[in-house]
Amino acid sequence: MTATLADVAARARVSPATVSRVLNGNYPVAAATRERVLRAVDELDYVLNGPASSLAAATSDLVGILVNDIADPFFGIMAGAAQSEIGGGPGAREKLAVVCNTGGSPERELTYLTLLQRQRAAAVILTGGALEDPEHAAAVAAKLGRLAEAGARIVLCGRPPLVTSGPGADARAAGPVAATLTFDNRGGGRRLTEHLLALGHRRIGYVAGPEERTTTRHRVEGHLAALADAGVAPGPLVHGSYDRRSGYDATVELLRLDPTLTAVVAANDTVALGTCAALRDRGLSIPGDVSVAGFDDLPFSTDAVPALTTVRLPLYEAGARAGRLAMGKEPVPPGGIATVHGELMVRGSTGPTRA
Repeated sequence: MTATLADVAARARVSPATVSRVLNGNYPVAAATRERVLRAVDELDYVLNGPASSLAAATSDLVGILVNDIADPFFGIMAGAAQSEIGGGPGAREKLAVVCNTGGSPERELTYLTLLQRQRAAAVILTGGALEDPEHAAAVAAKLGRLAEAGARIVLCGRPPLVTSGPGADARAAGPVAATLTFDNRGGGRRLTEHLLALGHRRIGYVAGPEERTTTRHRVEGHLAALADAGVAPGPLVHGSYDRRSGYDATVELLRLDPTLTAVVAANDTVALGTCAALRDRGLSIPGDVSVAGFDDLPFSTDAVPALTTVRLPLYEAGARAGRLAMGKEPVPPGGIATVHGELMVRGSTGPTRA
């Protein structure tokens, strides 16, 4: 049964007028009330009602770009590149790109998808790794299905193909997605570790990202595969956030677990900066005492001292391509999925193991 505005009002414990004010944005509403209304909209999957329902199959000039953290260069670069391709161009209608910053919240991700459906978005681009949660994956697939039915073009950028089952089933893409640009995080993780092994390192610690993210799992799997092929036992691994503070704290814990480490692989370049700071604060040199490797090749990586060894992901190129795919400016890759490979960038933060 289709939810009505009155249903949303009852669920949120507000008046129908308040629901209208929140959805239309034409009157100030307290933040807590607004959040409660949006949660009810999401839970009831309320999109359109009354005369507006005749517009449900039409699309607007709005394009949504979902990111986990707009302050993180990883997401900012992709979003900016996608936006550069979303403009109308010669002879085409202009599109309005709206960046939706979820803050890594699964609930906000679903709410934004609902609101983009209500606004009849012409396209939606989801960037970055997905949450390792079958229930959430199913909910996202359902939201994307309704967006696609309403005429929206769905593109994933930096995500594995959308699935509704648990970890390990990444190869089965969901139907609503027009195109998926997935990063080869496993391959990049493998190449980083193979580089350290070739330098003689055998005691390698790992500062991993959040356990619930696909990006984290895939990079760790590549690391462990390289160690297994070389017959080297895994070193200590500590999970944290994708930020500098987490890198610092996790490295302190790694050194507590194994003071003899000669190398540390960080979840990304920002985490690697925290790793380097923690090592220096303990009187250890880089790479003389401990080598450090990052991931992504963010703009500051070459300016770090020493410059970071990392895996370069073509973030701008991937974001721009996602924008073109969302606008139908570029043919969809065969099977709807294209793998974006990384490139090992060897710099001063890694060197031969100490004697």
